[in-house]
Parts: sequence; C-alpha cells; structure tokens
Amino acid sequence: MSKRKKVRERGKIRFSEYFKELKIGDKVAIKQEKSVASFFPERIQGKTGTVIGKRGKGYIVAVKEILKEKKFIIPAIHLKRIK
Repeated sequence: MSKRKKVRERGKIRFSEYFKELKIGDKVAIKQEKSVASFFPERIQGKTGTVIGKRGKGYIVAVKEILKEKKFIIPAIHLKRIK
C-alpha cells in the first residue's frame, strides 16, 4: 500500500469526519485515512466489521478474521458507515 494520497484526494479533512457518532451495532467499512498519523494495522484495511462499543476517542470494532472474531480500537476517521 502506498503511504501517500493521490493528488485529487489531498486537502483538508472535514471536522465532521473526526467527530462523527456511530451507534452500537452499526456496520462499518475500515479505510485508512493516510493524512492522519495513527497506528493502523495493514491487515484490516478494506474489511468490514460491527461497532460493539466506544473507548476514549475510538470505537471498538469486531472484525472476523478467518475463523475468529477479533476486536480492534479504531478512531472514527478510519470508519465509514455502511447502510
């Protein structure tokens, strides 16, 4: 994966992306926001999961990997709600 954004994707990030509220039980897609410096495991890029709680500024997301369900704490800016 590249560590940079494409030219047309560059620019300011909207504040609403930082402060968006997700509900428990929401389905989310995990997509790394490259302009935000935070730890992000590469293996969950592009996966979908379910929000099961909130811890601090991040959300606890359950993601199924092979046969087990694993939990990750991910900031809201890396999560996109699926309808």
